[in-house]
Amino acid sequence: MKKSKGIRVLCVDDHPIMRKGIAAIIEGQDGVVSVGEAADGKSAIEQYRTLRPDVVVMDLRMPGLGGVEATTQIRREFPTARIIILTTYEGDEDIHRALAAGAQGYLLKHAVSKELLDSIREVYSGRRHITPAMAARLAEHTPRVGLTSRELEVVHLIATGLRNKEIGAKLDITEGTVKIHIKNIFGKLEVIDRTQAVVSASQRGFIQLGGAQ
Repeated sequence: MKKSKGIRVLCVDDHPIMRKGIAAIIEGQDGVVSVGEAADGKSAIEQYRTLRPDVVVMDLRMPGLGGVEATTQIRREFPTARIIILTTYEGDEDIHRALAAGAQGYLLKHAVSKELLDSIREVYSGRRHITPAMAARLAEHTPRVGLTSRELEVVHLIATGLRNKEIGAKLDITEGTVKIHIKNIFGKLEVIDRTQAVVSASQRGFIQLGGAQ
């Protein structure tokens, strides 16, 4: 039987095993109760409207509507919503986007059993929960230097293996303009070649490779 009292938590993850695992951790504790699950961002918004949970534990990357987008929409409709992003991704841009969307916590899945409950309690009490490792990653890239929408398009096309001329044709810009964008990308990511640019952009959360969710 589920506990009727405690911090009411909605779990959002596209992997059923992960959702069940989080629910099991929550249900084994006093003062915290799992009230629902959702498999994507759209369902998360619908469930939030229905259940009005105290805290949402939200996966970052899911098919359809992702965690950042769902967080943005929930917080727009419910400004006091408390949301924790739970993910395997630790890029600084991922963290920045999540926090900018209104998330109050950012937690890596490999640490879930150890830190999830502390994170839920802290966020419920009105505090942010960011681990020292995540804080250090943010500090490493402070002030935040983002890529423009065009630069994101260019680095994404570099990742697909296109050369400068092909990128220019794809984006309907000159090859010289492509070279300028690539120079700016190298400078912002502090790299010296195309391969390093793709690796850095992926690790930091600017782009996703291999259809990662």
